[in-house]
Amino acid sequence: MGKYFGTSGIREVANEKLTPELALKVGKALGTYLGGGTVVIGKDTRTSGEMLKQAVISGLLSTGVDVIDIGLAPTPLTGFAIGLYEADAGVTITASHNPPEYNGIKVWQPNGMAYTPEMENELEAILESGNFRKVAWNEIGTLRRADPKAEYIKKALEMVHLDNSYTVVVDSGNGAGSILSPYLQCELGNRVISLNSHPSGFFVRELEPNAKSLSALAKTVKAMKADIGIAHDGDADRIGVVDDEGNFVEYEVMLSLMAGYMLKKFGKGKIVTTVDAGFALDDYVKPLGGEVIRTRVGDVAVADELARHGGVFGGEPSGTWMIPQWNLTPDGIFAGALVLEMIDRLGPVSELAKEVPRYVTLRAKIPCPNEKKARAMELIAQEVLKTFDYERLIDIDGIRIESEDWWILFRPSGTEPIMRITLEAHTEEKAKELMEKAERLVREAVERA
Repeated sequence: MGKYFGTSGIREVANEKLTPELALKVGKALGTYLGGGTVVIGKDTRTSGEMLKQAVISGLLSTGVDVIDIGLAPTPLTGFAIGLYEADAGVTITASHNPPEYNGIKVWQPNGMAYTPEMENELEAILESGNFRKVAWNEIGTLRRADPKAEYIKKALEMVHLDNSYTVVVDSGNGAGSILSPYLQCELGNRVISLNSHPSGFFVRELEPNAKSLSALAKTVKAMKADIGIAHDGDADRIGVVDDEGNFVEYEVMLSLMAGYMLKKFGKGKIVTTVDAGFALDDYVKPLGGEVIRTRVGDVAVADELARHGGVFGGEPSGTWMIPQWNLTPDGIFAGALVLEMIDRLGPVSELAKEVPRYVTLRAKIPCPNEKKARAMELIAQEVLKTFDYERLIDIDGIRIESEDWWILFRPSGTEPIMRITLEAHTEEKAKELMEKAERLVREAVERA
């Protein structure tokens, strides 16, 4: 991670660290990096979005890059628009699931995949150097506005078909999904009830779509006797699901169900997930002809592996899904359409979820100053060998050790001064025993680091 770019682009408190001045420089750096061409730009509903978007646009135009401004747009729509307008890059002004005072700048490649850390490092080097491309008055880029929503819905309806109509409650969290997700569900032929769909930039719930933040959605699904509840974060790159009985469906379970459905829809193949995903996915998709590949945490790593292996489906256990037959941008809105198609073909989610194996998952956070993380991980690696009797080790992102009926992941957080421990076991007793050993090991490593 560089000075500005973190695990998901630039993300800071707006008008403090993320100022119009910095946004202008990012626009100039991206324009210099591209050396010309066209960039699509959209923003989520945050109050600082327009200010930052205009600054990025100014920077891009000054380098001779043409800009297509799609205005208020969920991240999936930006990803789609890059392909639609054959642009050379895309920019989303968003802080995804962060609180409303935050905003961010995320850059996308022509195939809809986010910029890799290597590409972000190059942008940062240009930004730091201040050596920006500057064109003459008659070569300044042109700005035009466009609205790709109708094309997005048209293309989605070519890929997703329902034989029946359903009652769907959509909770967009007052984010950018409000302007697209309920409309796509309507066009699929469903009866739609919208919650938190006023795109004001003032959020009435925590944006991450989890069991706690979706209590209103769960109550509404029950009260309206709806077939499903679908929720998004601020830029709708994630999906959270409430089943027909009004229960939040755990991320791991939904990930498994959708991976299984994609194998049925598109045929056998590779499923890409991250090192923090559990065994339930493997156990559920293997009989359906799926092979699970694990990679680093983050949507860009998943997209990268999907492209490399020609995978059928990719997803993280955070509700971030990628459907490569659609594009390589994480897309909670298109994912919502696929969930409805799955229900239409296979039955209610509450029934389908019973087929996914349930194991015991435990998570812990151990405080660790950022400057100690590298040394602490070295010490953890040494101690793991002595403390645990495991069969496999994966070290692409932290350290994951696996046995036949359990796994543990030790990983430094990319956004906070903590070490994360995630583990899974078949029994509560085994999980607790493993966590005690793992916590002790990490605390000692951090102390010694």
